[in-house]
Amino acid sequence: MSKEGGLSVWHLTMLALGTVVGGSFFLGSAIAIRTAGPSIIISYLLVGALVYIILTALSEMTVAEQLPGSFRTYSKRMFGSLVGFVVGWVYWTGLILAMSSEATAASLLIRSWLPTISLPLTSILIIIAVTLLNLLGAKILTTLESGLALIKLSAIVAFILIGLALIFGLTPNRTAIGIGALATEPLLPGGLSGLAGSMLIVMFTYAGFEMIGLAASEAEDAHSTIPRAIKYTVLGLVGLYSFAILVLLPLIPTAVLTEDVGPFVAALDRVGISWVANIMNIILIIAILSTMLAAMFGLGRMVRSLAKEGSAPSWLKDKGDVPFRGIIFSGIGMVAGMGLAYILPSEIYVFLVSSGGFSLLFTYVIIMATHYKFRKKQGCPPTGNCQLTGYPYTSLAALFFLVAIISSMPLISGQASGLIAGLILVGFYTLSYIALKTYSLIKSNENISLIKILGVKDIYKEKDRIGSKRLVRTLKPATNWEVSGELVVNKSYTQKNSINKDKI
Repeated sequence: MSKEGGLSVWHLTMLALGTVVGGSFFLGSAIAIRTAGPSIIISYLLVGALVYIILTALSEMTVAEQLPGSFRTYSKRMFGSLVGFVVGWVYWTGLILAMSSEATAASLLIRSWLPTISLPLTSILIIIAVTLLNLLGAKILTTLESGLALIKLSAIVAFILIGLALIFGLTPNRTAIGIGALATEPLLPGGLSGLAGSMLIVMFTYAGFEMIGLAASEAEDAHSTIPRAIKYTVLGLVGLYSFAILVLLPLIPTAVLTEDVGPFVAALDRVGISWVANIMNIILIIAILSTMLAAMFGLGRMVRSLAKEGSAPSWLKDKGDVPFRGIIFSGIGMVAGMGLAYILPSEIYVFLVSSGGFSLLFTYVIIMATHYKFRKKQGCPPTGNCQLTGYPYTSLAALFFLVAIISSMPLISGQASGLIAGLILVGFYTLSYIALKTYSLIKSNENISLIKILGVKDIYKEKDRIGSKRLVRTLKPATNWEVSGELVVNKSYTQKNSINKDKI
């Protein structure tokens, strides 16, 4: 439900941007740009359109009803308890492993200035700080997150302004670069396969936007704030990303980019602005911390949602606004995930961490599949304003596009392991759910059936709920006249009855 004094459009937008804009864009985007060449701008625009469809689909379901657990709860209502259980835990596990590696990455950046510090200790301290800040509550956290997000966005804007000054010759003692490297570069150096291969990495630079849905139950006037926050998030991301890439392309040939140096640092270093590297390291640390803070916000609420419905241990249930137990449990999970880096062989650890990307893509597939069924059953939100135009074609197109991106993972260096690890996670949690459900049925002396094990009965409950809602809507009076005529006892009828009784 919406809350008075809850999260505003600004808070929700900054929370989403804080989650999305991170190391994947500042550092990891170099691989995608090198793979696609100048056509990378097409990738960012296409994936931006996909993100808009996914977020709008999530917005429609959220406006209809704000539920803890967001997409996990909606998927449970549409497809049953098994799907809700699996998507919730796959999302949580993938994000925990990804964020634990982010803590290590931040520690490595800090050690470049303080070479004597302990990496494990620094990583643990970062996770503890992120956990404690989340315990302060949504309003304080989103205010802090807004500040960090502004720093990251300001860094992108600063690069755009510096780049434009270099391109148009607005800097002293420098000649205009003009179209620069673009003059000799083909649009598709890697062909269509290079463009397609870049889509996965570009999708990762947008990942994390689903946080708006997880924060919806704490939003102020969710019916209006959620759609507006989604619009601003998509416009902000697509606009900033596209402009930054357009400015970058004339400054440096895409073929010289490497995964070891961020594309923006490499571009400015190439034109003689090497001092920016140290500043970008600070921005990267801020970006990582901001992403971890926002991710922990969602993880704590996901655990509370799972516990509330019996899909997580009962001792993880929380009654207050802040899911203290879910946040602390997720913090412990991050520390454990980080510890795996020092216990397991590096190949196995990288294999596990690579599941983070798959878990997000898997979540987006579930969101679109859920929305397709949701809209088919319930139509538009209660106000009747459909936000996603072109249904069902837009939903199906987005679903197809997401499946294609996941299917392309084995074709991209280092991503095949992410697909395998992700599928193992899905299989593990599917079997875990079946085992737990079977044990629960045996313990309660109930008959074991496939419908009960898979949680399909939840779908029938949802059908009944939707049916009763529609029935109530048909009886709802539209005017005061209808109230007096339909819902108030008919006086003439009672008078006739009393006359008849007197005659008898």
